[in-house]
This record gives sequence, C-alpha cells and structure tokens, in this order.
Amino acid sequence: MKLSAEEKKTLSTSIDKLNEGLDEVIALYNEAEDDRPVIQFDAEVMEAIEQAKETFGEEEITRRINTIIKEVFSFLPKQEKE
Repeated sequence: MKLSAEEKKTLSTSIDKLNEGLDEVIALYNEAEDDRPVIQFDAEVMEAIEQAKETFGEEEITRRINTIIKEVFSFLPKQEKE
C-alpha cells in the first residue's frame, strides 16, 4: 500500500488514538467491580415484584419497596446487640 506523508501522519494519529482508547477500556475493565444485589430475594418474591412492576410500573414499586424497607428498619434497635 502506498501512502503519502500526510496519509501516514493521519493514519499514525488514528492508531495512537485507538491505542489510547483501548488503554482506557482496559483500565475501566480492570477497575470494574462485580454487580451484586444488595439483597438476594427468593424466587417467589422476585416473581411478585415483577408482576407488581407490570401492574403499577417500576418507579412506583421501587418507591413502595423503599418506603417499606425504611419503615422496617425504623423498628430495629439503633445499636447492634452485643
């Protein structure tokens, strides 16, 4: 393949940018953490949540679950038992 000096320069710049982008992707991959759920729900509960999301919408169910969890935690002792 024959290239002019300008084409070589452009190609070299493009390769450098690709390498920089690849380095960034590798860095992101290396810094990535496992996406683990905060709570592992039973299959039955997950099914109920999915059905409720279809009925009421995801935003509403998220709001309701958050409200319930906050209420349950408000009944727990403020300090850990020894």
